[in-house]
Amino acid sequence: MDRYCKALELDKVLARLERLCCCADSKALAAALEPERDPRDVRRLMQYTVDANTLTNRYSTPSIGGVENCASALKRAEIGARLTPRELLGVAKVLSAFETIDRWRGQLEGEPTSLEPLLESVVPLYTLARSIQTAILPEEEIADQASPELAEIRRKIRQAGAKAREVLERMVRSETYQKFLQENIITQRDGRYVVPVKIEHRNEIKGLIHDTSGSGATVFIEPMGVVEANNEIRVLQGQEAAEIDRILYALSSQVGDCAASIRGSYEAIVELDLYFAKSRLADEMQATVPTIVEDGKLFFKRARHPLIDKKKVVPIDLRLGEAFDTLVITGPNTGGKTVALKTLGLLVLMAQCGLMLPVADGSTVPVFQKVLVDIGDEQSIEQSLSTFSAHMTNTVHILQEADSHSLVLLDELGAGTDPVEGAALAVAIIEQLRSQQAYIAATTHYAEIKMYALNTPGVENASCEFDVQTLRPTYRLLIGVPGRSNAFAISERLGLPAQVIENARQHLSGENARFEDVVAQLESTRQELERERATAQSQRLEAQKVSQEAQALLQRTQAERERELDRARIQARSIVERATAQSEKLMEELDELRKQKESADFAQKAAQARVSFKANLRKLQDLADPVTRKNPGNYQPQRPLRRGDAVLLLELNREGTVLSAPDGQGYVTVQAGILKTRVHQSELRLLDSHKKRVTMQGSGISTRGVGSKASREVKTELDLRGMTSDEALLELDRFIDRCVLSGVPTATIIHGKGTGALRAAVQQRLKGHRNVKSFRLGAYGEGESGVTVVEFK
Repeated sequence: MDRYCKALELDKVLARLERLCCCADSKALAAALEPERDPRDVRRLMQYTVDANTLTNRYSTPSIGGVENCASALKRAEIGARLTPRELLGVAKVLSAFETIDRWRGQLEGEPTSLEPLLESVVPLYTLARSIQTAILPEEEIADQASPELAEIRRKIRQAGAKAREVLERMVRSETYQKFLQENIITQRDGRYVVPVKIEHRNEIKGLIHDTSGSGATVFIEPMGVVEANNEIRVLQGQEAAEIDRILYALSSQVGDCAASIRGSYEAIVELDLYFAKSRLADEMQATVPTIVEDGKLFFKRARHPLIDKKKVVPIDLRLGEAFDTLVITGPNTGGKTVALKTLGLLVLMAQCGLMLPVADGSTVPVFQKVLVDIGDEQSIEQSLSTFSAHMTNTVHILQEADSHSLVLLDELGAGTDPVEGAALAVAIIEQLRSQQAYIAATTHYAEIKMYALNTPGVENASCEFDVQTLRPTYRLLIGVPGRSNAFAISERLGLPAQVIENARQHLSGENARFEDVVAQLESTRQELERERATAQSQRLEAQKVSQEAQALLQRTQAERERELDRARIQARSIVERATAQSEKLMEELDELRKQKESADFAQKAAQARVSFKANLRKLQDLADPVTRKNPGNYQPQRPLRRGDAVLLLELNREGTVLSAPDGQGYVTVQAGILKTRVHQSELRLLDSHKKRVTMQGSGISTRGVGSKASREVKTELDLRGMTSDEALLELDRFIDRCVLSGVPTATIIHGKGTGALRAAVQQRLKGHRNVKSFRLGAYGEGESGVTVVEFK
C-alpha cells in the first residue's frame, strides 16, 4: 500500500474488513486490497459487494468456518503420497465448507447475481467427504467402520486380548501367585500383556521378562500361558497397521484424483468469504451504494468518516468537480477541517476497493487514477527536515505526479513559514495544480487564499461551522461560505486576558480586519437564516399534520356516511318486502270474501275482515315509517326530553343528541354522527350525559360501546425486506387497503437499501395507486433510502 493510502488510513479500514473474514486466506486478500483504477473494475467489485449484501440480508450469510488451505496436502496426494489422518481431516473440513455453500445456493430461487460464476465454481464432493468422515474420527484415529477387514481384525484383537487378560486375572486373584506379585494388576509392555513381579520372586513365575522398574524392585513378566495369545495379538496388530495404511492410501488417491476441483472450489469460497466480509462491514457502517461516474463529478451526501463512532460523527456534504474543481476549507483549529479532507479521500479509495460507503443515497464518486495526499506533520530530525520542508517535499512529488485524473488533498497549505510568503506560495501551488487539471481540496487559515477562492471561477470556499455563542465547533461543513479561524474567541475562552486580545486586534491589518468582519456578518446572517428556515420547516410540518388530520377526518366522515346509507337501503328493502307480503295477504282475503258473499254469515265475516284490514293497514303504516317505533316495557323517561340530551336510538343502536324538543305528536330531531333524523320519543332512551348510562325506570343499564365497533389496531409500518417483488407488491396492496379503511393518514414502507430494485418496484406501484396522495424517501433518522413514507388521500 502506498504512503498516500496510509496517510488517509485505508489500512485501518482494511484491518476492520480483515477481522470480519472467516479464514486466513480471505484475511490475506482483505489486507492486500488496493484501489482499482479502471471504472469497469470498480463497478464489478462494487456489484459483487452489493449482491453479497442483498443475498445476506435475504438469506443470511453462509458460514464456512475456519477452513485452512490444504494446498500442500493436495499436491502430495496428486503425486501418490499417503496423507496423514490430520491432513485428510483438513481436506474433509474444506469439503464440508463446499457443501455449506452448495446448500445455501440452493435456496436462492434462481435469482441471477454477479456472484453466480463463483457459486458455480464451488463443486461439492459429497461421496469423498463422507468417505473421509466415516473412516477417520475427529481424534485422528481410524474408525472400525473404515473397512470390513479392519473391523474383523480389531474384533480378533479384542478376543485375543480378552483371552490373555482372563489367564492373567486368574493368576493375580490366585493366593498362590499373589505373594509373588508387586501389585495385583495387569499391564502392558511393548504391546504385550504382563504382570509386575517382585525381583526376588522372578524365578517363581515361568515366562519372559520384558522390562524392569526404575527402582529395580519389580520385573514385568509375560507368563508362558499368555505368550501364544500375545503373539496372536502382535500378528493381528501388524495386519491392522497394514489395513490402516491401505485405507489411507485409498483415501489419499481419491483426494489426488479430485485435487484440481478442490483447489478451484477453495479459491472460489475464499473470494466469496471476502465479499461477504465486505457485506458485513457495510452493515456495520450502515453504508449505501454510490453511483460510479466517469464525468468527474463527486458528491458525497451526509458522508461519515468510517473510523469515527457513528453515534458521534457529524455527517457532512462534499461536492467537487461540477461547478468547481478546487475546494478551499477554512475554519478554526479542531473544527473538523482535516477530518473532512480525510473523509473525502478515504471514501474515494474505499469505493475503488469495491466497498460500500457510509453516505446517503444519491451520492456519486468518480474513479481517480491517483489520490495524492499531504496531510499531517511529517517533520524529520534524521533528514533535517522542518515541518515546512517536509510539506514542500511532499508537494514537489505531488506536482510531479498530478494530472487530470488525480485527486489532490493538501492540509494546511503554505503553513510553517512566513504568513505572507506562505499564502502567496499556497495560491501559486493551487494555480499550478489547476493548470494540470487536477481535482483539489485544501485546508488553510490564510485570508489571502479565501479571497483567491472568492475571486477565482472554479474555486470554492467551504468552512467548518463554529458556534460563537458556545465557542465550540459544530463540525458541519458549509460549502460556499468562507470561515473564520476564531483565534481571538478561542483564546478568550481558554482564559487569555481581555487586554491582550484587544491589543492583538489593534495589530490586525485594516484590510484583514474588514475581511474578517464581513465574514463574521455573513456567518451571523447565515445562522439567522438557518434558524428561520428551521422554524419555517417546523411550522410547515405542523400545518401538514393538521391538514392530514383534517383529511383523515373527512375520509372517516365520508365512510360513515356510506355505511349509514347502506344500512338505510337494507332497511328500506326489508320494509318494502314486508309491505308487499301484507298487501298480497289482504288481496287474498278480499278474493275469499267475494266468493262467500252469498253465505249466511257473510256480514259477520265482512265485519271481521274490516277489523283485520284496519289492523293490517296500521301495520303497513308502521312499516312505512323509516324508523319502526319500539317501546319495550312501556318505557317512560324520568323527565321530558330537552334539546342537547344524549339519547340512544333503539332502531339504529347508536348514540345521538337531541336537536329539538318533542312536537305535538311526540317526534324529535336527533343528530347521530353525520345522520340527522326525526324519531318518535318512544324510540329513544335517555342517557346520563356524565356516565353515559341508559335510564330505565330508575335502573341503570350500561350502554358503553353501544353502536361502536372495537377499534381495530392498524399498523402504520410495513416491512417488505426479504420478499420478492411480486410478494412485496401483493402485501403492499393489502396494507394500503387496511390503512385507507382505518383512516391512517401516513405510513412507512420498509424495503431496505440493497440494489434498489425492491424500492423501485414499490415506488412504481405507489405512483399509480388511486389512494396514494404522495410519497417520499425517509429522512435522516427515519431510515433514509431504506424506507418510503406514504401519505394517503
